[in-house]
Amino acid sequence: MAAPMQKDTADPGSTVLTPSTTPERRLARWVLRQLGDPPVRFVLWDGAVATPDVPGPHLDVVFHRRRAFWRLLANPLLHFGEDYVGGDITVVGDLASLVESIYRRLEARRIQHGRPAWQRLLLRVRPAPANDHRRARHNVHHHYDLGNDFYRLWLDEEMVYTCAYYPEPGMDLEAAQRAKMDHVARKLRLEPGERVVEAGCGWGGLSRHLARHYGVHVTAYNISKEQLAYCRERARAEGLEDRIDYVEADWRDIQGRYDAFVSIGMLEHVGRENYAELGRVMHRVLDDDGRGLIHSIGQDRGEPLGPWIQKYIFPGAYPPTLAEMMDLFRDSGFSVEDVENLRLHYARTLEHWIERFEAHADQVREMFDERFVRTWRFYLNGSLANFRAGSLQLYQVVFHRRGHMELPWSRAHLYE
Repeated sequence: MAAPMQKDTADPGSTVLTPSTTPERRLARWVLRQLGDPPVRFVLWDGAVATPDVPGPHLDVVFHRRRAFWRLLANPLLHFGEDYVGGDITVVGDLASLVESIYRRLEARRIQHGRPAWQRLLLRVRPAPANDHRRARHNVHHHYDLGNDFYRLWLDEEMVYTCAYYPEPGMDLEAAQRAKMDHVARKLRLEPGERVVEAGCGWGGLSRHLARHYGVHVTAYNISKEQLAYCRERARAEGLEDRIDYVEADWRDIQGRYDAFVSIGMLEHVGRENYAELGRVMHRVLDDDGRGLIHSIGQDRGEPLGPWIQKYIFPGAYPPTLAEMMDLFRDSGFSVEDVENLRLHYARTLEHWIERFEAHADQVREMFDERFVRTWRFYLNGSLANFRAGSLQLYQVVFHRRGHMELPWSRAHLYE
């Protein structure tokens, strides 16, 4: 499934293209070379066109104002997104394909020649640790408390806002999210009557699924008031109140003892500086034969998220490398049992989300405004490009108490 084309309306074919030799056109051509000559044309405000040294077809980035071009030169990782959202830049063609082609060219260029100076400079400044109790609540409110009605428009029926799992590529989103939750349950080898703690439960899809289909009791922690209200309402409506406890508290405040620990899509918001503390929490709450699963966006190199997504989408977020994730287990008495990378599954999930988001773009515009639509279009398509290009990964890591002997001999139980 291809992601639908983002709905910019600019048409460079309606502009008289001049054979300009202005310094700005030459500078635009230099920028394309720095990007590795992706199949992208720059159409400037005066009709001049800068074309890469690759045969077509090309995607067009249209600069409607001179200011947007110079802002791009100053900080492309921040200002391209800002000026796209503001309408000073439009993209003619598929937005995800544009970003993916640039990511792939930059990575190939980095491997062969090292990072260009401008990229080294922009990546040198790392965000300060910002995920104590107070900042964590602020960050969650910024993204997840936009309103349940908004997310209901384009998520699946269980409101699962994490990577789905597609054992059959043609699955729809609902089936793939159910398959993900079953995949997690099988990895945890859950038995009826066991106690499960979920750190960061979102809208409660996993807790409801595990309680309903696996007969476990789930204690789910979350600090989003909007999400918890939805969770409790659904649990009451579906007769699951006696099997799920929803607790408004941070992961640092988890109490009790459990057979299994699960966290889906929370580690990205924990902050690398807090991994050792999270490991101690897992050690404190898991029984002697306890096991757990961490599901997290990751990356191959430890670099901060881009400044645009940090500022407008996920403040304080950081996707760890696989090596960094091991800090959770090294000093907390756990051993890693299994690691799986579901990167392509996240790309497929994003294709489904984008299709649904675009189908409801007019409703989103009525709920918020045009800038909001373009912000989320840029975020979703940029994320899709990152997973397609391999800039981001999706790791599921299963772990257990060190020295535990009751382990599966193979992975067969995952696919029965």
